[in-house]
Amino acid sequence: MNADVIVVGAGLAGLAAAHELVAAGKRVALVDQENAANLGGQAFWSFGGLFLVDTPEQRRLRVADSFDLAWSDWQGSAAFDRLDDEDSWALRWARAYVEFAAGEKRAWLSSLGLSWLPTVGWAERGDLRADGHGNSVPRFHVTWGTGTGVVAPFARSVQSSNLVDFYFRHRVDELIVTDGVVTGVRGVRLAPFDGARGVPSPRDPIGDFSLTAQAVVVASGGIGANHDLVRRYWPPSLGTAPRSMTTGVPAHVDGRMLGISETAGARLVNRDRMWHYTEGIRNWDPIWPGHGIRILPAPSSMWFDALGRRLPAPCLPGYDTMSTLRHLRTTPDLVEHDHSWFILTQRIIEKEFALSGSEQNPDITASDRRAFLKERIFGKGAPAPVEAFKRHGADFVVAATLDELVDGMNALTDKPLLDAAVLRTQIEARDRQMDNPYSKDAQVQGIRNSRRYLGDKIGRTATPHRILDPAAGPLIAVKLHILTRKTLGGIQTDLSSRAIGPSGEPVPGLYAVGEVAGFGGGGVHGYNALEGTFLGGCLFSGRAAGRALAQAL
Repeated sequence: MNADVIVVGAGLAGLAAAHELVAAGKRVALVDQENAANLGGQAFWSFGGLFLVDTPEQRRLRVADSFDLAWSDWQGSAAFDRLDDEDSWALRWARAYVEFAAGEKRAWLSSLGLSWLPTVGWAERGDLRADGHGNSVPRFHVTWGTGTGVVAPFARSVQSSNLVDFYFRHRVDELIVTDGVVTGVRGVRLAPFDGARGVPSPRDPIGDFSLTAQAVVVASGGIGANHDLVRRYWPPSLGTAPRSMTTGVPAHVDGRMLGISETAGARLVNRDRMWHYTEGIRNWDPIWPGHGIRILPAPSSMWFDALGRRLPAPCLPGYDTMSTLRHLRTTPDLVEHDHSWFILTQRIIEKEFALSGSEQNPDITASDRRAFLKERIFGKGAPAPVEAFKRHGADFVVAATLDELVDGMNALTDKPLLDAAVLRTQIEARDRQMDNPYSKDAQVQGIRNSRRYLGDKIGRTATPHRILDPAAGPLIAVKLHILTRKTLGGIQTDLSSRAIGPSGEPVPGLYAVGEVAGFGGGGVHGYNALEGTFLGGCLFSGRAAGRALAQAL
């Protein structure tokens, strides 16, 4: 045998599994179709947010959280409705994960050197129902180092071990099955490529290879860069898939291993569950094809559809991703349009705009506390990466007056769709709600609620003001696109990350972790994610596989 365990995919989930295996003295073959520069995979590019429950960071900000509250939020968000079948393991994974997030997760990661910003983000505030989707309290803990920092200890672990053999530029085309047991992988060696991380690589084969082991862990990620697969499994409940989408993941996130694993006996479930963002903008300095960046929205920007109508609650910035996507893709006269709009002020962009991605947050990625305070807390103007998008981004319009702003917005579409008078009526109606510390407008209520949380008041929510107040200007419009990101279904697994077959029994020798397994169980999130749960799902499922294999082999 070439190794005790073959891990297919050198992203965060695969690294977490390998970390546990080498700690137990097992030999690992780490196989990836990309080059060594891409170690860490998609997670390297992430913002590094982690879902944690009842932490010192929360308590210092007077946030009262608990396992019971988090588990209630998870169940209301997941809305599991296939409990006798596709969700049977997902539900068990969900409870185990929330217990992990409320228990040893923080201490385990701290022991590996991770630490978090003192302010806790409030992502996915939900659908405005106590028992529905959303986080009742802030739980989004941003890691010093962003996604790069989350990946780092696991990358160091495998790179420093003499028990790991790396097979970069090796593409797996088949799982070897011997007498019903998965015993290895077979595929092609790809031509060497010395390109930078994230840059698309050629697929020219230069030879064959095969490796054997006692078990194989599939950690190959999702389908976000494969728009054909996204459209094939686009759920009917979300209407029709957009004709054009931006891509939030590198080109190698292609979903190939899903079909390969199914051929070897794994069961694929919940493939119609996806998590794509509605606040995507085209990257003015792209790394991969169609490279999009997500705006991490705070509550004050006004959101309009392609025809200039304000989106209804809970389709508010930072509240309910799937409800917003559903509204934009199922409203009949919007189906032909693949975009929507934020309208905001300079005062809002300075306080509230954050961009997802390690490269868009150089201060946090470098763990530079002084730069973070200087730019984000005490600085004037928006953070430098945000200002760069405002100056160079193809989706940004800046103007002194609303009429000028709408002219610029109409210039970004094939034909003029917006009427300045219609937009003015809606904005003025909202502005009138700012005269009192209370309001009947759901978004204004949310702004006031956000300002009561110290973390948001300090760094994420602008002082309430009128959009059309010249003193808060200039006005800014941002054209928003659907941004592909996560698939929430995949290979069904038990709590040891063993792949489940059509019979309901584990497939001998086959494990699956991370996004390819729906982050655990074939869909731990159900229909909605609470954010900060994707990196955590990779870590939790990878750890489970590594520890189970360390005992079993």
